[in-house]
Parts: sequence; C-alpha cells; structure tokens
Amino acid sequence: QVQLVESGGGLVQAGGSLRLSCAASGFIFSISAMVWYRQAPGKQREWVARISSGGITSYADSVKGRFTISRDHAKNTVYLQMNSLKFEDTAVYYCNRSPPISGAGWGQGTQVTVSS
Repeated sequence: QVQLVESGGGLVQAGGSLRLSCAASGFIFSISAMVWYRQAPGKQREWVARISSGGITSYADSVKGRFTISRDHAKNTVYLQMNSLKFEDTAVYYCNRSPPISGAGWGQGTQVTVSS
C-alpha cells in the first residue's frame, strides 16, 4: 500500500525559508523518481520540482534558484528546501512518485502560507 506523508509546512514571512519532507512507503523508493507539486486556492495542481533516482534535479521556472529538492534513500524521504519564499508560493504542497502509481492516490499534503 502506497503511503506519502508530507510535513514541514507552516506560516512564514516573505523572504523566509521552510523545509518540507515527504516520507514514502509501499513502493521501491530507491529506483523511483519523485516530484513535489503544489496547489494554490482556486488553481490546478502544478509541478514544482523533480528528482530522479540518481539525484538529477529539475525545477519549475517559478522556483528555480530558490527551491532545492533532495532525497535520502536510507530514510525513503524526499525533501524540498524553500528559500526566499514569496506570497505566490502559498499553496498545499504534495509529493508523489514519478510517474504516480495507478490507483495509489495522494497524501494529505502540507500547507505553506507566506505572508507578504
């Protein structure tokens, strides 16, 4: 059974930092690419950052240079370090395998709120 548990969100002032974590289980994490997504109120879920099983990373233009995705294979956990946060980064953040496992669903997400 696939489980994705996101944590680390909170309320932060613009310019601040947060580190999100996503603990994954139910699939072979070490050979899986992982992705962080976010969904702001009234908007569709969007891709934020991706990391391959070997650690190759890619980012949406909106977060490039500010966010860093990383992973710990020993802990089956993927992280998102978010620096220089902006009001427009406010969203619920989710992680998932890339591609998602059919029928597995999503975690509960973690709320990030950036005050301007």
